[in-house]
Amino acid sequence: MVDQVNTALRRVPAWVLYLVAPLPVLAIYYLGLTGSLGVDPAKRIEHELGLWSLWLLIAGLSISPARRWVGLNLLKFRRAVGVITFFYLQAHLLTWLVLDVQFQNVWADIVKRWYITVGMAAFVLMIPLALTSNDWSLKRLGASTWRKLHKLVYPIAILGAVHFLLLVKGFQWEPIIYAVIIAGLLFSRIRTDRLSRPGMSRPT
Repeated sequence: MVDQVNTALRRVPAWVLYLVAPLPVLAIYYLGLTGSLGVDPAKRIEHELGLWSLWLLIAGLSISPARRWVGLNLLKFRRAVGVITFFYLQAHLLTWLVLDVQFQNVWADIVKRWYITVGMAAFVLMIPLALTSNDWSLKRLGASTWRKLHKLVYPIAILGAVHFLLLVKGFQWEPIIYAVIIAGLLFSRIRTDRLSRPGMSRPT
């Protein structure tokens, strides 16, 4: 079954993801403009785009474990998923800047509100990853340096989970579930990295 899925996926070009990526953003904004997102559409749009960003981060982190443990090969889509994640983070940030706070007291909010501080840190760390997600940067930096740089996705994912945990009021399961998923994926990735080092034996 997995082999059949991999065969089918080989026929799907990665650029298709770039074509469909804006559709959920457009749909969310359409719902907001038509009054389908409640009394505070700006907050709801911001929240939905933040969720999409978190889902995409989780999807990107899942690619290597899925290949190792399940045999599902999605590596050709990993770069596209990363770039699209940054696109959603930008949309999330711009919604907060333009529709929510309307460029008022931005720096004060970043400094005083911990969930904004953490979220902004995740966005800043994502910038070099987005800028180097191309073949030219890979050749310029060298494969080893490029891979080390892109391990910034680990702290980015942690910051994303913390951002959500700090954002919600009271006890809610949703951000906790996402935090547990991210922790599990990071543990899996770190364990895989250790096993792939020279001199480390792989389990049989």
